[in-house]
Amino acid sequence: MGTKGRTVPRVVCCAIPIARAAGKVLVVTSRKRPNHWVLPKGGWEPSDVELEAAASREALEEAGVRGTITRYVITIPTPSATYHFYELDVAGLDQDWLERGERRREWVDYAEAIKRLEWKAELAQGLKSSSLAR
Repeated sequence: MGTKGRTVPRVVCCAIPIARAAGKVLVVTSRKRPNHWVLPKGGWEPSDVELEAAASREALEEAGVRGTITRYVITIPTPSATYHFYELDVAGLDQDWLERGERRREWVDYAEAIKRLEWKAELAQGLKSSSLAR
C-alpha cells in the first residue's frame, strides 16, 4: 500500500478490544479482504482530537464495541502509515452497528488472534506488544 499522494504517512489508530475475564480479543474481517481478520482500526480525524478517541470510534464503527481505552500499547511506523495501538476493555457489544453489513466479528483467544493477524505484520506486532502477551 502506498501513501496515496500523501507526503507523510497516514496516522492509523488501532483498538485491541479485550474481554479481560475471558482473556479474549475481538477481531473483525477486513472490508478489502473479507477472508482476512484485522483489529478495528482507521485513520485519525481532526474531530477525534486525541488518538485514543479515534481508536475507540473505529472499534464502535467497525465492530459495535463499547468500552474504555485502558492502555497505550505501542506505535509502529511503516512507510505508508504510523500505527498507534490501544487496549480497549469491552463493556458491551451493539447488536446493530455502522459496518455490520460489511464485516464479521468474533471473540478469539490470544493465540488464535495472533494466527489470524499474521498476514498483516504490524497488527500481529501490536497485539504481541499488549498486556495479553504476558
